[in-house]
Amino acid sequence: MNTFIDLVQRAVGLSCRTVLYVTLTVTFLILSINVGLRYAMGSSLSWASELPELLFPWIIMSGVVLATQHRSHIAVVIITQKLGASRRWILAAGAVVVAALYLGLCVAAWPLLEISADEFTPILQVPGSVTVACLMAGFALLAIVTLCHIPSILRDEQHDAFSAEVEPVVGVSS
Repeated sequence: MNTFIDLVQRAVGLSCRTVLYVTLTVTFLILSINVGLRYAMGSSLSWASELPELLFPWIIMSGVVLATQHRSHIAVVIITQKLGASRRWILAAGAVVVAALYLGLCVAAWPLLEISADEFTPILQVPGSVTVACLMAGFALLAIVTLCHIPSILRDEQHDAFSAEVEPVVGVSS
């Protein structure tokens, strides 16, 4: 089971890093070329502002999935630090709820995918469904990554399931 989970985690990480690197590189190149053209020739590419807008959601969602995968996103752990022995079961149940909510967001976005398929960007004529598909893919990957964390939560391998170890403040009195 751990081998399968590791394989899934590696595949998700590789795909998100690939999307992140490609989209950031393309965005940087397009904007750099456009600025160079503006200064050198006084004109710019008409589509140069539209493509980064289309790539931005892909950058964000791949970064969010990677942050979730590495457990480096924002978490409030004050309550979970106080739970004691039942903590890992509560955190595992919470992970199941979070994964279900991500899948619910993915399903809820489906009607938006159909609606936005009829809307096109002005210059490149890319359907709006591309952005909605990015969100749906991101939500599905977030659910998968969250479910993959459950075995390590139950083994209590981390101080907290979704954050780095946080030391409580000692010696502070009111």
